Amino acid sequence: MSADPTLRREIPDATVARLPEYLRTLTTLAEEGVASVSSEELAASVGVRSAQLRKDLSHLGSYGVRGVGYEVETLALEITRALGLTQDWPVAIVGMGNLGHALASYSGFVTKGFHIVALFDDDPALIGQQVGGVTIRPSGDITECADELGIAIGVIATPASAAQTVCDALVKSGVQAILNFAPSLLSVPTGIDVRRVDLSTELQILAFHAQRKAGLSAREVAQR
Repeated sequence: MSADPTLRREIPDATVARLPEYLRTLTTLAEEGVASVSSEELAASVGVRSAQLRKDLSHLGSYGVRGVGYEVETLALEITRALGLTQDWPVAIVGMGNLGHALASYSGFVTKGFHIVALFDDDPALIGQQVGGVTIRPSGDITECADELGIAIGVIATPASAAQTVCDALVKSGVQAILNFAPSLLSVPTGIDVRRVDLSTELQILAFHAQRKAGLSAREVAQR
């Protein structure tokens, strides 16, 4: 059951960060033919408490039905709308090294509401090549392409040394949402949204947990 959309409050950033996880699970359930899911089942599938899930979904105006739970397809649609995924978002990738190639070749973006419309790099050997049917153009063409293609999201997959320059070019071209894979912090004007994905940091965190578990195992063996 959904409340009047006009009653929805501003959705907190922490809730927004969890909505894609809920949507992924709901999509899987829908593909399996599941019609409804309880808050406990949905919460467990994404690793949060049911109370947290209900609070998150209340920001969308969705409260479920007592004894029934949430209608899978209806809730998936509500989250899709909340995330702005009912339209295709034109995306540009800057930096066509191994990571940029992998991102440009990923077919899953299309089904998630994102359309790769432009690729950029400064390597003369790469310019003119096609990846996923899109031609790689020089980074100097960012402004021209942004106007021509209506680029909404820019993905930076360059070395750290080039990231700020690329970011500045994207912002100057009117791009207000940036996903940064470069291992560097970007300086942007107020109103520009930047999400940073640092793969090395994530691996370091996993290494910490792996080391701790290995240490515990060694101590446990020694105590036996």
